[in-house]
Amino acid sequence: MVKAASPLLPLRGAQADASAPDAHVWLSASAGTGKTHVLTARVFRLLLGGVPPENILCLTFTKAGASEMAERVHSRLAAWVQMDDAALAGDLLALGEDLGPEGREDARRLFARVLEATGGGLRIQTIHSFCQQLLSAFPLEAGLVPGFRAMEEREQSDLARESLEEMVIRAEATGDAPLLDALHALSLRLGEKEAQAYLFRCAHAHDALQGLADDVRGWLFGLLDLPTGDIEAEIADRCADAAFDMAGLRRLARANADWGTKTGLDMADRMAAWEAASPALRAQTLDDLASCFLTGKGEPRKTSAGQSKADPDYDGLAIRMGESIAEIRALRVRAAYADLVAKGLHAGRAYAALYEAAKRRIGAVDYDDLIAHSAALLVRPGIADWIRYKLDQRIDHILVDEAQDTNSRQWAIIGALVEEFFAGEGARGQKLRTLFTVGDFKQAIFGFQGTSPKAFAQAREYFRDLAQAVEHRFHDLSLDESFRSTPPVLEVVDATVAALGVTALGLSAQAVLHRSMRPHPGEVTLWKPVSAVKTEEDGLRDDPEPEGEEDWLADHDRVLAERIAGQIKGWIDSGMMLEAQGRPVRPGDVMILVRKRGDLARLIVARLYEAGVPVAGVDRLRLQAPLGVQDLMAALRFASQPEDDLNLACLLVSPLIGWTQDDLLARAAPRSGGLWRHLRSSPATPAETLALLHDILNRADFITPYQMLEHILSG
Repeated sequence: MVKAASPLLPLRGAQADASAPDAHVWLSASAGTGKTHVLTARVFRLLLGGVPPENILCLTFTKAGASEMAERVHSRLAAWVQMDDAALAGDLLALGEDLGPEGREDARRLFARVLEATGGGLRIQTIHSFCQQLLSAFPLEAGLVPGFRAMEEREQSDLARESLEEMVIRAEATGDAPLLDALHALSLRLGEKEAQAYLFRCAHAHDALQGLADDVRGWLFGLLDLPTGDIEAEIADRCADAAFDMAGLRRLARANADWGTKTGLDMADRMAAWEAASPALRAQTLDDLASCFLTGKGEPRKTSAGQSKADPDYDGLAIRMGESIAEIRALRVRAAYADLVAKGLHAGRAYAALYEAAKRRIGAVDYDDLIAHSAALLVRPGIADWIRYKLDQRIDHILVDEAQDTNSRQWAIIGALVEEFFAGEGARGQKLRTLFTVGDFKQAIFGFQGTSPKAFAQAREYFRDLAQAVEHRFHDLSLDESFRSTPPVLEVVDATVAALGVTALGLSAQAVLHRSMRPHPGEVTLWKPVSAVKTEEDGLRDDPEPEGEEDWLADHDRVLAERIAGQIKGWIDSGMMLEAQGRPVRPGDVMILVRKRGDLARLIVARLYEAGVPVAGVDRLRLQAPLGVQDLMAALRFASQPEDDLNLACLLVSPLIGWTQDDLLARAAPRSGGLWRHLRSSPATPAETLALLHDILNRADFITPYQMLEHILSG
């Protein structure tokens, strides 16, 4: 039995204005304010107004968002087919459409119209999916190979790792010392994981990196106003008698000697020793001289009464001397920083070029390529006008969801698509063509895909100016009624936005305050940030010896995990009441959100177990993480691609085959050609090993992957 659809909720205030399809709309809406309801309502009203389904394009950023929107639209249209007159009239009134019997019959036919529409009907898709369709229609014009394919995230990740391995192997084989030195410096500075993450980000900035000067180091040093030669020689020159305030230094040394205390005499000796040294040695011992005038934090040392008595101008002289030394020392720090950045850019550029070549080799593009090629195609001279004309024949209304996640290149694509809405017949014709965008400027602070609150505001101003130039109505609206969050949560959000200020968020005026439609209790407690330095307040176990399996975990993660577990344990043990439920809090009432499922998440789970608090564990099953699963995957990969040497090596040293690392080196290292070919021809390969591998290959043509796994596991 099909469950009857619940009635549509009536649109309230700005929701109704935003859903009206007779104007362009820029809607600022936080999560929980009904923005998806407004978006789907606008689609319904467009369809009810007679707009062909194929002329509506809904763009969102995630597949999940596109699926949710499509489900809402299609399920409601399907429900209207069999809905009784009273219920259907209620739905239509909730949308602001007071239709008679004929109008209601038209509403019932919308589901069929959508299903039968040309081109697949109503298009609700991600912007990447739209770009893929566009490029597939014009591959040669976009500079792509016909039949190219878009890589999924997993394949992108695999190709990124393979490209990194290839870069390292090639650099070692060719003796590329600058590249190897750059990779070494990155690994030391960032650690292996972060260095890889940095290079993977560089892969998505290929054009920018290739546009850098050939001499990246020289360009950077010029940008930072640094000498391009030997920095230590430059520092030595600035420490020479002709460049350094030696007279001031001697005066300060005499004052300390006249002061006569142990500290004063020691400082006088250090100043005299520094003066007696060569410029090169002075450069090496500059930190020792700096300690006479600056603290470890780089702040001026306090002048004692004895020093002021010995020389009334001592304080001013010492401050100027400290500033002079700090300026010279900063030269070394800036140069070291520039060197590191130059090495990072050198490695990043080499890696990005290799990754780009790898994509071309297999005829693939990633998500960034889809956006970049589409944006370029839509403005390419000689072809862009014709392509936009072809698109213009099919698209009359564009709706953009999650607009805060749309970056400048994506806005350029949307701008090219709606350009004709505001020009020629699109501006003067009888057919109404509209742009609707909805997003939350606050979420743009995360910089996802290069977005920002300012970019969000600039896009709004751009489209508003286009509309006003041709006297189109453009509604700049906000939804401030939250149906999800309680008042205390919204108050904290509003206070945070106010503290940041309108300039930081790219706003032209103060943001509208939120109003909660849920009169429920709530509380927000902001904890002080946990630092990496242990304090008594942190309550970290201060064992003199490392904590065994946890000694590699960051101190601040361990502190935070213990605080969270302790807080939850305290709530439960104290019997803290949940006012809304009228009962004490239970472990199942608590949800812990983390930015990443990493060490911190696992540590929190461990600390909760230690505290005796029932915990469900991390919420995403990492199926391929266990070594046993990886071994089985290696067997399946061998069945489909036996020439993959790395995978075969992993399979050989797994428990499925049973070789040791020494066995692998002895039997496989001295070879020419592929590993599988070598194993078959080498007398050193055990017959049992060959039998097992041949068995996998022989069965692969006749059984399913499930049956193969069952065969391997059952022996």
